[in-house]
Amino acid sequence: MLDHLIQGATVVDGTGAAARVADVGIRDGRVAVVAPGVTEAARTREEAHGLVLAPGFVDPHTHYDAQLFWDPYATPSLNHGVTTVAGGNCGFTLAPLNPERPEDADYTRRMMSKVEGMSLVALEEGAPWSWHSFGEYLDALEGRIAVNAGFMVGHCALRRYVMGADAVGGQPSAAQMERMLALFHEAMDAGAWGLSTTQSSTHSDGDGKPVASRHAGPAELLALSRAVAEHEGTQLEAIVAGCLDQFSDAEIDLFVDMSAAAGRPLNWNVLTIDAAVPERVPRQLVASERARKAGGRVVALTMPILTPMNMSLGTFCALNLIPGWGEILGLPIPERIAKLRDPDVRGEMLRRAGSKEAGVFRRLTNFGRYVIGDTYSPENEGLTGRVVRDIAAERGQEPFECIVEICANDRMRTVLWPMPTDNDPDSWALRAETWSHEDVMLGGSDAGAHLDRMCGAPYTTRFLGDCLRGRRLMGLEQAVKMLTDDPARLFGLRERGRIAEGFHADLVLFDPERIDAGKATLVHDLPGDSPRLDSKAIGVNAVWVNGVEVIRGDVVTGAVPGTVLRSGRDTRTVSTR
Repeated sequence: MLDHLIQGATVVDGTGAAARVADVGIRDGRVAVVAPGVTEAARTREEAHGLVLAPGFVDPHTHYDAQLFWDPYATPSLNHGVTTVAGGNCGFTLAPLNPERPEDADYTRRMMSKVEGMSLVALEEGAPWSWHSFGEYLDALEGRIAVNAGFMVGHCALRRYVMGADAVGGQPSAAQMERMLALFHEAMDAGAWGLSTTQSSTHSDGDGKPVASRHAGPAELLALSRAVAEHEGTQLEAIVAGCLDQFSDAEIDLFVDMSAAAGRPLNWNVLTIDAAVPERVPRQLVASERARKAGGRVVALTMPILTPMNMSLGTFCALNLIPGWGEILGLPIPERIAKLRDPDVRGEMLRRAGSKEAGVFRRLTNFGRYVIGDTYSPENEGLTGRVVRDIAAERGQEPFECIVEICANDRMRTVLWPMPTDNDPDSWALRAETWSHEDVMLGGSDAGAHLDRMCGAPYTTRFLGDCLRGRRLMGLEQAVKMLTDDPARLFGLRERGRIAEGFHADLVLFDPERIDAGKATLVHDLPGDSPRLDSKAIGVNAVWVNGVEVIRGDVVTGAVPGTVLRSGRDTRTVSTR
């Protein structure tokens, strides 16, 4: 007998094959049958004519490492059909923690709060922090999550465990390097997916210092990469400064050398596609071309939707990273307001923002294109949703001056949304072309991070809605493959990513006439009443993880059938050839 039978669905199986109408039966957490007119008895069944049944979506870049403890449903990703998430990215994980230094847990929480925009209160109150080894961390999640989740080992945690405070600024001795490698092997033996690391200039810890892995030299990175090669079903994930714009030759060489040393794919986040910068995509994909020649593989993640990140003059954001801006935006609020109201100070800030030293952050300083988000004072009533250039024109102000006055009225709490500069036909055409590259993969949501700044988790439903009813840059079958089988194959997931007999029953049932994502709205549902952006799923009828219904009509069922996916057991080695 089947556990559940879905009848008459339009099955898009994840392989890219043409959709077909069939019944899909589930038994013991697996797909038992895919065929028209199934007559086998089933404990429960549902009619799905006119609905699409697809494999569960796989998000290759998330930061759900902490959130899964207070939110085992990984919302809103699960609502939007994501049944498998990859965590432990960008060099940041919650384990291992050295039992001889209990203060390391506090350091890790403050670092995650700063670098990944997680609520410090939520980190303190929402996770048990009961582990030391990486295996103990994985065990703490086992049996209590609704999604399938696999985790890389963060280089910063490895360094901190072995080197303590010297991890920031120091170099490991031979004995420390040996201990770091032993710790790394121990983590992969426990099921870690491999190594994640960062060299990005934007990544600083809770003390404002460059995070630990930024101090690692090539020899250390290559030693860890070679260790990855000794374990089945493992990967590399890495971030460098050039990920934001264009790689340097040294960064390309590092990616190529790491992947070749490991004999494993290396993925990086995120490839930004903008027709106004036509040289960026070819330059970034040089890393992939060189890796192929060297026996490695470098895969770029890119988002198929525009995911704006809001800004604020009151809390740390990307504007702080513009040279000369951090000193002003880091002042106490009264002093900050006074400085920002000084025309000479604003003039110097704008000069530096427009200079070459601002790099990729220059794109954030066209303040006339900003849209006002949430406001908090009577003086700003009616401004939400309005474009700054229009308000500034009415007031006879420059756009930045206008923003300063609006934010000052709110004591710097105003939410600001920069309008994307790459929402033009040429950029979308370039995206469609780039998506077809063999070393480009959809993903990079950062779900679980930057919680009150951005909401990338709904990229799956929004992309499908765009493919079905919007720009239609991709056919449905290919779009589903890019969200399911492609990332599953990159990570070597065993029997996931497709609807096929014997595969795990990770499934999404949706209405092709309605599937989409709702507007991102601010909610206060984290531990400590901390805020985050949420987005409702539209047109998703149901989601199953390992054959168990976890979503019905955008509401979680309360079931937690997810698996902590461990390397080797749940993943196989992916060839770089």
